[in-house]
Amino acid sequence: MPEELVASTPPRLRYPSPPAGLRWLRVQLRLLSAIAPEMAFRQAWKLFCTPRRLPVKAWEAPALADARRRTVVYEMGNVAVYEWGPAAAPAVVLVHGWEHRASFWRAWVQPLLAAGYRVVALDGPAHGASSGKVTTLVGFGGAVQAVIDTVGEVRAIVAHSFGAASVAGLPVRLPAAAPLPRLVLLSAPVGPREVAARFADFLYLSNDFVARFAEYVQQATGRPADSFGVAASGPGSGAEKVLVLHDHDDEIIPVSEGREIAAAWPGAVLHTTRGLGHNRILRDAEVVQLAVNFIA
Repeated sequence: MPEELVASTPPRLRYPSPPAGLRWLRVQLRLLSAIAPEMAFRQAWKLFCTPRRLPVKAWEAPALADARRRTVVYEMGNVAVYEWGPAAAPAVVLVHGWEHRASFWRAWVQPLLAAGYRVVALDGPAHGASSGKVTTLVGFGGAVQAVIDTVGEVRAIVAHSFGAASVAGLPVRLPAAAPLPRLVLLSAPVGPREVAARFADFLYLSNDFVARFAEYVQQATGRPADSFGVAASGPGSGAEKVLVLHDHDDEIIPVSEGREIAAAWPGAVLHTTRGLGHNRILRDAEVVQLAVNFIA
């Protein structure tokens, strides 16, 4: 397989000029941090855990039109699940990223069906048709685990961005500790601390946000925040073969984090692309075929 795939057009810049609402939010948090730092942290944490319910695009309904739909109930609510292909076929489970939905995997369904797999996708908590307004890595990963427990034979999990962080950081495991044959991680962050640092930088939060973030995660979960890192926890997930896909022009998560994940995970294969950014990598035909070949 090629070491690098190249796209024909460059990615778009993210927020070249910050919108007025973002500028005002930054000012609010800066002022609140000066007079009530704990309150400012709580407000920032809520923002950190609250995905926007983005408007449904015209192509999303057709992407899910022929899917079988069901609901999985887990301790924090209901998860919408979509399936394609023969019920007896081994499943490839698709886990979307922050503010995405199951429909965002539209480019993957037909190639995976053609390769003989059943395709299972879900709307994570507080996303799509699933319940909830806020979610965390632990909550999101718990929902994925609940779905995995109902699927039967799983050939692979393919996960993007925050979904990759939850699958590898929890980590999500197959029932009875069975080994996961294949795991594909796209645009994955190396760990929660790095994500928190980018969030703080984006909102111009005070320098102590990341330390407060790590402390809060440990208090809430009983685990150090760094233990949820893909590079830290992922190698213990039981995946037999791992493919890490990352774009050099990723404007959300730098490609250096993909390299760090691959270096920390014995036997992981790293493939990089150019010109696809953080999200276009999901619908690039060459990337999809590369992953399908890896799963086989």
